[in-house]
Formats: sequence, C-alpha cells, structure tokens
Amino acid sequence: MRKFIPFCLTVALLISAGVLLPPTNAQIPGLVSSAISRMEKNKRSLKSMRANITMSKYNSQLRDSDSYSVVVAYIPGAGGRTSAVMRLEWQRPKQEILAVANGSYTLYQPRLGQAYRGKTGSVRGKDSDVLALINMSPAQLRSKFGEFQDTREEVLWGNVWTQHFKAIPNGGANYKYIEVWIDKDGMPVQTKIVEKNDDSTTMRLTGLEKNQKLNPSDFDVKLDSNVKIVKS
Repeated sequence: MRKFIPFCLTVALLISAGVLLPPTNAQIPGLVSSAISRMEKNKRSLKSMRANITMSKYNSQLRDSDSYSVVVAYIPGAGGRTSAVMRLEWQRPKQEILAVANGSYTLYQPRLGQAYRGKTGSVRGKDSDVLALINMSPAQLRSKFGEFQDTREEVLWGNVWTQHFKAIPNGGANYKYIEVWIDKDGMPVQTKIVEKNDDSTTMRLTGLEKNQKLNPSDFDVKLDSNVKIVKS
C-alpha cells in the first residue's frame, strides 16, 4: 500500500507548489520575480481544480520507468484553517482510488476488495517529509529552501510555455531536490522529485479545469459492505 501514498503526496505538492516562495520583498532576479508573482496570483484565485495527470516513476538502478494515469479533483484549504480535500483515481495500469480529507485518507483497491484507512500524519519517512511541505507556514518554507536555482524558460510537450526552477532543501530532507514548471497563468503544470538514490517521480497536469463547481460526492469513495477495511 505504501507505494501509492507518495503519489498522493506528490500530487498535493504539485498543486501546493505555489506556496514554495521566498520572501517577496527580497531582491530577486526578473525571471524568478515574474514567476513568483504569477504563482501567488494563481494560488489566491484557485478555488478548485480537476485535471488529468500523467506520472512517470524512474528507477535509476534498473534505468527503467513505470507510467501511470490519474484523474484528480482538488479543493485547497481555506487560509490554513482547513486542510485541502482531494480525490485521485488511477486509471492505468490498474484502478485505485485515493481520497484525502480532514487529515485522513482512504485508499480503495477494487480488484482486491479492500480499503486502507489512516491519518496522513502517520505516514513516515520520505512520504511524511513531502507531506509536511503542504502544511508549513511561509516562514518555515523559507527556512527549508534556499534561493531557487536553474531558473529558465522551457516549452513542454503540447507547446506549453513554462518557467522552470529547482528548489533544494537546506538539510534534513529525504530527497535531493524538487523541480517545478509553471505555465503563463502561474499554475505548476509539471513537477519532478529526485530522491537521494537518484530515483525520480515526474508528474504532468493536462486537461486542467479551474474553479469549476465540485460537489461533495466528487470526493466520496463508496465502499460496499463486503469491502475489507484495513486500519493503517
């Protein structure tokens, strides 16, 4: 089960990447300053999101990648007072449904007839380190990361113009660095997390629908009475 939890946290990190910002009153090069301004505007205006996600997990030892296809629905937390709500459904290579709300998650595996339930805070190691980024205050985020590196413009497949930057943790993280690509509207449309062993997870948002009405049922994971519940 644990291999699915980083997917959720990576998605959350992608959506929340707009908060990974250095102090805006610092002297910042023009390209970075422009990117930060758009990310701040996007973060303030984002009320909901639905999108398709393509994900590639690279194994550096085998020099091979596994690909995944996911649909995500997301509502951000309100000013730090409430946590974000999200639902992810893997469509390839097999169906899995993961819902996160109020500090808890449910992972449903239909083919096995079972569902895992637990607190997001109980996830340990690299997973919890990535999850912590979502709930950090701006001051904590600024202390965790130094200045953005490798800032440049790049056109992704589909002719999507982006600005790219790399964020390297100052210490104590279980990954090497995070790369983020933001589009002209300030939405982080691609991220890459590189681990200590050079394994990596790259994720891309497509078919983005912002600020559309999402119903509570969009986040439900309906379980039949015969589904085995596993507490984790």
